[in-house]
Amino acid sequence: MDAHRLNRRDAMRAGGGLLGAVGAMSLVARTARAEPWTWSPNDSIVGSGGGADPLTLWDPEADPVVAKVMDDGNVPEVNRLLATWTHNTQPLPDGLPRELADFIEYARQLPSWTDQGKLASSFDFTRKRGLYLGVLYAFASGMMSTVIPHEALAVYYSRGGTHLKDRIAKTAKFGYDIGTVNAYGDGGEMVVTCVKTRIIHAAVRHLLPQSPHWPAGVTPITQDDLMVTWHSLATTIMRTLNSWQLRIPTAESEGYLHSWQLAGHLLGIRDEYIPASWDQADAQAAQVLDPILAPTAEGINLADQLLNLGANLDLTLLSRGILGAFTRFIMGDKVGNWLQIPREPVWSPLLEVAWGPFVAVREGVLAAAPAVDIPYWMFDEFLRQFAMWYVAELRMPLSIEIPLTNR
Repeated sequence: MDAHRLNRRDAMRAGGGLLGAVGAMSLVARTARAEPWTWSPNDSIVGSGGGADPLTLWDPEADPVVAKVMDDGNVPEVNRLLATWTHNTQPLPDGLPRELADFIEYARQLPSWTDQGKLASSFDFTRKRGLYLGVLYAFASGMMSTVIPHEALAVYYSRGGTHLKDRIAKTAKFGYDIGTVNAYGDGGEMVVTCVKTRIIHAAVRHLLPQSPHWPAGVTPITQDDLMVTWHSLATTIMRTLNSWQLRIPTAESEGYLHSWQLAGHLLGIRDEYIPASWDQADAQAAQVLDPILAPTAEGINLADQLLNLGANLDLTLLSRGILGAFTRFIMGDKVGNWLQIPREPVWSPLLEVAWGPFVAVREGVLAAAPAVDIPYWMFDEFLRQFAMWYVAELRMPLSIEIPLTNR
């Protein structure tokens, strides 16, 4: 085959050897930074820090604890016990390994800079704009993950690459839990979700280097990788809402940021890397997120799977064509072309013409009659819960579990 005609889809078909080589080259490229790390910890939520390049740091608090659990062969029993721990203030189940229980008790504590007033404002923000957030978590953040090379590679070669619907369900739980009332307080589940996710990341760091497809000497999910994913969620969503010209009250905007600042902390991101403001988030994203977006064979494969998630449910609104049209509309033609998503002849122009007026009318109604945000919220919440039940295939509540294998 002519090398110039070997596109990335052909690479996927050609077999694991070529795909693995492409992935390895992309991965190794992200172990060094093209430009020196310049973002200052003075711009973080705590206003100070050592300033080390986050590409060189991982999670020394979680990693040895989780590695010991896995090496001791305790994972099935630990998963069984952790499945019963679901709410923030709930005591841990008896029987967990002592080191793991001690780590979780430490990791579940909210930082001193937690602001309950801002968290209340965050829920006000979500209550009014839950529909937008659901769309953007799926078609901005979710699909962006497939063009973040390091993330796409880590997902593809870990267990999530062959159990993508399960992984998406657990990712959807993260987006759902952060938008609930009292997400970080009594009755909420966001603290549990974050800490369990932090444990999963430690497990992947332990498992992936054992994979024959993974480059020797490379440890996945650095602090930089965590911040890149954080920006693909929080920063990308706020950028998109601003591009739609939504008039978001300052308190609600700051509240939404604060909910994600707390999420970052609980996921194990060092406070010195968590931006203090949206301006600082944009500045950091310009260094760690924007320059690295690119297609990979693995990412294209994952995107293809994501677009097929609705295939086994006989609903037109979940067809591949509509999902692809939303992705291209929200992410833009460049990313759409990278992921080999064709422009839909009906849905693409319809979204381009109708989405702006739809948002304007919805925002106008909210501004003119604030009381309607309650029925809007009820409708949005129904859609969010339906999406959760669908991707989880009616397995509720979802249990975020330590993996036992790679791909």
